[in-house]
Amino acid sequence: MKYPQRIVCLTEETTETLYLLGQGDRIVGVSGYTVRPPEARQKPKVSAFINARFDKIQALEPDLVLAFSDLQADLAAELVRRGLAVVTFNQRTVAEILQMIRMLGGLVGCQAQAEDLAARLERDLDRIRSAASSFAERPRVFFEEWDDPLISGIRWVEELVEIAGGRPIFPEFADARLAKDRIVDPAEVARRDPQVVFASWCGKKVNKDRIRSRAGWNAVSAVRDDRIYEIKSTYILQPGPASLTEGVAQIHAILGRIQHKGH
Repeated sequence: MKYPQRIVCLTEETTETLYLLGQGDRIVGVSGYTVRPPEARQKPKVSAFINARFDKIQALEPDLVLAFSDLQADLAAELVRRGLAVVTFNQRTVAEILQMIRMLGGLVGCQAQAEDLAARLERDLDRIRSAASSFAERPRVFFEEWDDPLISGIRWVEELVEIAGGRPIFPEFADARLAKDRIVDPAEVARRDPQVVFASWCGKKVNKDRIRSRAGWNAVSAVRDDRIYEIKSTYILQPGPASLTEGVAQIHAILGRIQHKGH
């Protein structure tokens, strides 16, 4: 076989990308968090995010394992020690997500389809960017990716907020790759007075009352105007096609509705 035929995906975005490339049948194992596409949930589940069932993965005899970031570095190292071929992506920006799609296409021998997919995603983002450019104003946006400690959105999320028509209130975290470097003081968020709060707490439901009741937040514009919105983490916190399609579209639609209501 010229290219890998038995692939294990330890995160959701590589699974979704392979399905979009028409290669879902090559996937033999997925992360337990996988929800896109729904049919991928029928595959054997071999991992959570930071732990995996190594013996189960080995038993599937994969010829390629796909992992993501520092959070899976230990999993990747263990699988490499067990003699498996592992590729670990580390994309944190919109441009890197598109590059990951192109690279993955090359790994499985579907370069042309991957180029088409990445180009299509880029065109969709350009369409949203140009629609957002007609907004009368770009509201100040706080994107919270965890509640305690309070963590500001990772780079691709902040980039998508900007493309969708918002203005992130913590631009200085653009290069902070690790969550611990994006921990913010709730009082500082209140001081910067976001007009919109998007929340996506990875793996748990957002509690809007808890957001509203933070000390000093009753004066925050987003709280006062009741503009706190949940974006499900599967649509925005996975650095793959979902965030570049569904995630950014949801944010853009909400910001668009706010424009029409005006102030």
